[in-house]
Amino acid sequence: MIPLTLAEIARAVGGTLSDTDGTPVVTGSVEFDSRKVTEGGLFVAIPGERVDGHDFAAAAIRDGAVGVLAARPVGVPAVVVPPVSEAHTRSVALTGDTDGSGAAVLAGLAALARTVVDRLTDTEGLTVVGVTGSSGKTSTKDLIAQVLAPLGTTVAPPGSFNSELGHPWTALRADAKTDHLVLELSARGVGHIRSLCETAPPRIGVVLNVGTAHLGEFGSREAIAQTKGELVEALPLDGLAVLNADDPLVAGMATRTRARVVLVGEAEHAEIRAVEVTLDDQARARFRMITPVGEADVALGLHGRHHVGNALSAAAVALELGATPELVAQSLSGAKRVSERRMDVRTTPDGVTVVNDSYNANPESMRAALSTLAAMGRTEPRRRTWAVLGVMGELGDEAVAAHDELGRLVARLDINRLVAVGEGPDVAAIHHGASRPGSSGEESVLVPDVDAAVALLREQLRPGDIVLVKASKVAALWRVAEALLGDAA
Repeated sequence: MIPLTLAEIARAVGGTLSDTDGTPVVTGSVEFDSRKVTEGGLFVAIPGERVDGHDFAAAAIRDGAVGVLAARPVGVPAVVVPPVSEAHTRSVALTGDTDGSGAAVLAGLAALARTVVDRLTDTEGLTVVGVTGSSGKTSTKDLIAQVLAPLGTTVAPPGSFNSELGHPWTALRADAKTDHLVLELSARGVGHIRSLCETAPPRIGVVLNVGTAHLGEFGSREAIAQTKGELVEALPLDGLAVLNADDPLVAGMATRTRARVVLVGEAEHAEIRAVEVTLDDQARARFRMITPVGEADVALGLHGRHHVGNALSAAAVALELGATPELVAQSLSGAKRVSERRMDVRTTPDGVTVVNDSYNANPESMRAALSTLAAMGRTEPRRRTWAVLGVMGELGDEAVAAHDELGRLVARLDINRLVAVGEGPDVAAIHHGASRPGSSGEESVLVPDVDAAVALLREQLRPGDIVLVKASKVAALWRVAEALLGDAA
C-alpha cells in the first residue's frame, strides 16, 4: 500500500481515531490475519465464526503494526469505522457477523482501497483490470497476470480471493511501483459486482461466460447475465470491454457499456480469435491467434480446450496495454497453472495420472473438465478414464436435473468409470444419470464418502489410468486426489 497516516486513513473511511493522534504512518501491508502482520502494517479486525479479530489487536501492534482498522476502540492505536445500515450488513456474507461490525469494517476497507486505487490511477497511471464470468475467472485472472508481467509490475489475488474481503485486500497490495492491478469479481446477487467496481474502478473489463453457477440464488441465466454485465457498465468512456463472442449473453453486453468493445473467441466475427485449434495427448491446446495487428502461434501448457477462450481474453488485455502478438503468444505458451486444485495434472510413479480440479464445480466447468478427461483418454493406446465426482452446489430447484444430466454426459463421453461420491439426491442423480438405458450400470458406482472412494480406487486403479476429481468446495473432494498422490509419495 502507499504510505498513509492513520489520520489520512480515518478521513478515507469516514472513521474516528482512537488511542492515537493520527500521526503514525502505515508503510507496510494491510492484513486481516494477525499472524501475517508486517512492520509498519495495518491490521484489519474482522469478527469471524470462531474468533474476533478485535481480540488480536494488541498482539498485532506488538508484532509491528502501527494501527488497527476496527469497529470499536481496542485499547491500541486504531481507526474506528462508522456503523453501516442493516441492509448493507445483510448484503455481506460474513460468517459470525452478528452485530454488523464485520460489514462495517469491510466497508471501511473498501473505502480505503478506493482511496489508494484512485490516487495510484491519477498519479502513477495504474491500470485496473476486472475479470468475471460463471466459470474460468481464476484461471483467466492468472493468465492475464502472466501475460502482463513482461509489460510491468502486476498485482493479482491469490486463488479465488474475489469477495468483499479479498477484493479490497488485493487492491491494497498495489503501490507506486504497480503498473497493473488484476482483480477477479464474483457475485452472489444483483449489485455485488457493481459494488466491487466501486471499490476499485476498472478501466478494462473481461466477461468470460454466463452459465448456471449460483442459479439457485439468481433464478435464471438472464439474471446472472444482468449481474455479470455490471462490470462493463462500470467501465469509463476510454475503457475496454473484452467480451466472449461465442456466448450470446456475453456478446450482448456490448450495448451496456460506454467503453470500446473487443470480441474474442472462435467465431468468425471475433476480432481476436483462435483458428486451427488442436489438442495434444494431454489435452493442451495449440492454435493460431488472429488479431487486428498480426498473427502468432500459441501452444498452451494448461490442460483443456476451454482455456483457448481464456487465453484469447488475456491476449486482448495485453494487446490493449502495449504487447505485440508475438510477445502475447510467447507469454501464453509459457504460462503455468498458478492457483491450486484447478486442472492440476500429476502422474504417480506407477503411471496413474490424477487430474485435481476439485476447487469448485458448476455444470459448465464440469463439462469442460469431463471433455478434457475424455480427450486425454483418446490417445493411442487408449487409456482408461475415471471421473470421481461430487455435488455441485447452489443450483436451486434445478439441482437434481443438473446432476442427472452430468451423469448422462459421463456416459455420452464414453468415460470408462464413474465414482459418484456423497449422500443425498444430487449425488445419487449423477449415478442414476450415468446408469440409464444405453450405458452400463457396472461403469458407475455410488459411494458414501471420500474414504470409500479412495478405498475403491486403490483397489481398482492400474498403471495408465487417468482420474479426474471434481466437485464443489463443500464436498472437499480434493482429499481423494491428495490420497492417491500421497500413496505414491
